[in-house]
Amino acid sequence: MRVAFVLGTTSGGTGRHVRMLVEGLVRRGHQVAVIGPRSVEEQFSYGRAGARFVAVAVSDRPNPANDLRTALAIRRLTRDADVVHAHGLRAGALAALGKRGGPRLVVTLHNALTAGGFVGLVYGVLERIVARRADHVLVVSPDLGAGMARLGARDVRAAVVPAPGLRPAARTPPQVRDELGAGDRPVLLTIARLAQQKGLETLLDVAAGPWPSGRQPLFVVAGDGPLRGELQSRIQAESLPVVLLGNRDDVPDLLGAAVALVMPSRWEGQPLTLREALMSGTPAIASDVGGIPEILGDAGILVPPGDVEALRRAVQALAAPGAAETLAAAAARRGREMPGADDAVESVLAVYGGQDPKDD
Repeated sequence: MRVAFVLGTTSGGTGRHVRMLVEGLVRRGHQVAVIGPRSVEEQFSYGRAGARFVAVAVSDRPNPANDLRTALAIRRLTRDADVVHAHGLRAGALAALGKRGGPRLVVTLHNALTAGGFVGLVYGVLERIVARRADHVLVVSPDLGAGMARLGARDVRAAVVPAPGLRPAARTPPQVRDELGAGDRPVLLTIARLAQQKGLETLLDVAAGPWPSGRQPLFVVAGDGPLRGELQSRIQAESLPVVLLGNRDDVPDLLGAAVALVMPSRWEGQPLTLREALMSGTPAIASDVGGIPEILGDAGILVPPGDVEALRRAVQALAAPGAAETLAAAAARRGREMPGADDAVESVLAVYGGQDPKDD
């Protein structure tokens, strides 16, 4: 089978997911091409995984002239493919606009629209294009699927997005706690891009207290992004017990030192960081949004997004001595139940072949 992936600018989970699918398909003898900005090849090395990479500028902002050229380029480059699999709304809409019969079009939606105004209006149009022209739409959360179905999508299915295997921690929890200067305080870990979607202002509101004497935790945030300066200014101005670590390559070490992962996001699909936490046996406190409830199960505490008091109560509950250990076994069990790379590849092959999900 000849499969052409199309994706736009990405620095995170979408790019890693496509790399995993490329590796699995190539290993099974399929011919794979990847079409997207050169930056994604530089970061994810699809060519080294056995794919033919073709650089095409799939921008992250609407531009009618550029988008027309891109849609025509995608159409030309994929005319001999059996399946075109686009990842993300922008890439999916551009692939759909260039579709005139030919290969089957599959679009995986990895994120929900959280912006309003003109940007929200434009992306609403793109959603309709994908819903009406894609043969299959794969979604990372039930709410995305319901939205696509309302817009008339012919076949909507759940996407299988596994986390990569978690390497063993290189340092002990006491060593990591010493580096963080935690002392006797419980460590609450957040792993996120410092951006609007992640709800980090709610985390800072929680950190501001009030806290019972001697029970103030240390909030540690791994990640970087456009809001770093704004967040750091508030942390310093209010002397908040929050440390911004920037991007880190020692996530297993940090998870081992934390009593829980905290995800105050406005929306998430199938966050890899949550899967990694569960695989490490770390429970989570997370917003009740998107695909989080299905992943978390009974291995943590769900709170309404943006609800400072509910999040603070959950943190207080898990930060109490011995409380997190009660959920650790459930987290480890959920981690063992997570789908793997082979599950994801077999899932997309079923879609590519037109297999009805009721036949699984």
